[in-house]
Amino acid sequence: MNRLAVLGLTLVVALILALVAGRPPSPKPATAPADVFSAGRALTDVGVIAREPHPTGSVENARARDYIASRMTALGLSPQVQADLSLRKVTRVEQPVFLGGRIENIIGVLPGRDRSAPALALMAHYDSVPGSPGAADDAAGVATALEIARVLKARGTPARDVIFLFTDGEEAGLLGAEAFFARHPLAGRIGFLVNMEARGGGGLVQMFQTGAQNQGTIDLLQRTASQPSASSLSVLLYSAMPNDTDFTIARAARIDGMNFAFIGRQFDYHAATSTPANLDAGSLQHLGDQVTAVALELSGSSPLPARGPDKVFSHVFGDLMIAYPAAAGWLVLAVCAGLLALAVRNARRRGALDAPGVVRGVGAALYLLLLSGALLHLARRIAADGAGFLEQRSLLARVTVWETALLLIALSVLVLAPGFTGQGRSRLQAGALALAAGAAALPFGWDIAAVALGVAAAVAGFMTFGPPVRVAPAWTGMLLTGLVVALALQVVTPAAAFLVAWPLLAASLLAAVTTLGASPRSWITPVAGALVATPVTAWILGYGHGVFLGLDLPALLALFTWLAAFCLWPLAHGAPEPGRMEARAGLVTAGVLIAGLGLAIFLRLTSPWSERHPEVTVVQHLQDAGAAEARLISTEPRLSDWSAAVLSRDGGRPSRTKDPLVARRDFWAAPARPAPLKGAEMSLSGLDDDRQRLVIRPPADAAGLTLDLRSNTLATAVTVNGRPAGLMASPGVWNRIRLQAPPETLVIEFQPAGPGDLEVRTLARSGSWPAQLTPLPARVPREMAFGDSDTALVRAEATYKW
Repeated sequence: MNRLAVLGLTLVVALILALVAGRPPSPKPATAPADVFSAGRALTDVGVIAREPHPTGSVENARARDYIASRMTALGLSPQVQADLSLRKVTRVEQPVFLGGRIENIIGVLPGRDRSAPALALMAHYDSVPGSPGAADDAAGVATALEIARVLKARGTPARDVIFLFTDGEEAGLLGAEAFFARHPLAGRIGFLVNMEARGGGGLVQMFQTGAQNQGTIDLLQRTASQPSASSLSVLLYSAMPNDTDFTIARAARIDGMNFAFIGRQFDYHAATSTPANLDAGSLQHLGDQVTAVALELSGSSPLPARGPDKVFSHVFGDLMIAYPAAAGWLVLAVCAGLLALAVRNARRRGALDAPGVVRGVGAALYLLLLSGALLHLARRIAADGAGFLEQRSLLARVTVWETALLLIALSVLVLAPGFTGQGRSRLQAGALALAAGAAALPFGWDIAAVALGVAAAVAGFMTFGPPVRVAPAWTGMLLTGLVVALALQVVTPAAAFLVAWPLLAASLLAAVTTLGASPRSWITPVAGALVATPVTAWILGYGHGVFLGLDLPALLALFTWLAAFCLWPLAHGAPEPGRMEARAGLVTAGVLIAGLGLAIFLRLTSPWSERHPEVTVVQHLQDAGAAEARLISTEPRLSDWSAAVLSRDGGRPSRTKDPLVARRDFWAAPARPAPLKGAEMSLSGLDDDRQRLVIRPPADAAGLTLDLRSNTLATAVTVNGRPAGLMASPGVWNRIRLQAPPETLVIEFQPAGPGDLEVRTLARSGSWPAQLTPLPARVPREMAFGDSDTALVRAEATYKW
């Protein structure tokens, strides 16, 4: 039986399994039975809520509020609106930054039989970012909750109250959640909360965050989940990322729960293309299925999940999810070590194992890991410039082509490294390939990561390759690298150890069955290898796809190439005297690598923009209040043709500039004609008790206001519209308040430690392109406004002394 043919078949079947496992369920139509969740019914609400962009404070957001409240009334939820001025300090930045604005949460209750029992809460936010209808983020979450309310009513009175919380101002800084959990009386009644979010427009729904001590929560997920996509690794990674959702506020209030989201079709995230028509109805159905199952379980007579030590858990296939206490990870590793020891003993008895070969197997594993990292990093440099969401959009517009390119590159290295090891390729050949992978990225700019990966892979190749190595010692070395890494993860972060330990367990079992590929029966290794490697590789592909979607760091996908090699190594290991099949396989492997890099070149050289995936354009008018000069600006990393033409229309040439009040990064700017635009009005006055009062009145059309304050004197007892705020705690440091839907009057009072002065900078943002400005030219269907585009910014500054 030809192992290379089996390898090819295994890879194809594994890919098909991964594609099938990652497909959302079919949406149920609006005619589905009343007691089940129907995406067809929920899409009706999505269509109304996401008719237009509706950021906090806008007319369209008020329309969405009224529609949601009317739907809740029809469902018997007796909605109430919580109007509040929210102000929340951002903790993940060095400079003191506060986010705030006027919000209007919508809260309703489905009464249960026991009104005194801790309540279940379902939460989603109904505001969108400027410029995006927000069909996925988060009209989908709101519509899901409304459909679940209907399902719960159809099934009878729940055992406990179910609170429906639709927050405002999530996109402006989790403002509605801050207001609810800090000041609404119902917040103290919540015993468990489910939040619904999105970071794209499709894909499987992931449960990616839990409350603290999640043992009971994971037990609940195991009982209820349908086709779950969840793991302790995603919970761990999300906790380390600078991302937040409304669930962040609930979790900080020590409320247990789950956070669900889908992250496919990321091109539509926060974009004008996030329309009801572009929302994947299957993803909406999957979200509804997941949350409905939890809601039915907890709104019944079941007790709320109990807290206990965090569990290690992961989905496998279908409805199967494995979970166990962190300490049980040691048992998994002990079984891995035992199986590997058994395989090593049997291979030694057959004379198939030698220590130098094991050492070179370790080197080959490192070469595979480093070379795949270098090539995947090279592909990213080739395919598109820069890192960041806007820089990545040309790849997201053709995400299937981009993922295929990375998959081809990873597969080529997965076959190449074991082939080099078994065939005995020269050190020079292996090292030159690695150095070329690193050096090829340098024409796109100096890149320390490319150099480091290329040099490290070359060193590993030079130290490893030479005379042929038999499959048993080479595979042993590969598995030993997995055992060492799994042990280290189990010690440092058990929540992530399963990602290495589970494939290692399968590979160790395969090694024991096949005597490390040296079984006297030639058919055992390819047959057993295919049976074990196919589902394991499919599972690994699923995780690789998740990392591909979540992080724009293709080099990290080398980890999954290495994991897949645990089971695939004996099928890919080269023969010491390659025959015709081996030679053809070598040519195919080279062709696959060239095809992957060729697709990256194709992405670089061709335009990705279409009516479905239009190009981002951003233009704003910027001027100082009362000034005789103005500028047209764009925060695009690379100017689109439309934006370049607009910036140049008054005769200036766009150039890069800095202004921390306007944007965190450099942006494009060109001279423009000024217009009679008003900035914020400011005044400072002293009070009887030596306190100072700063009054700021934004322009009437201001949709947003950024305020920077710097006092050269310590200020205490600072309040913002009567609410305590930790501003100006350090003299000489800029403090920022960024408001969406600012109040008509902002009053900041403080007690200075003595005489001093206060510097104030404001930047008011209009909600649309002012009529006083020359109209913007029309965009073609292949172009779209993005974010705060098509608005005016007016700066005002003042310095006050007391």
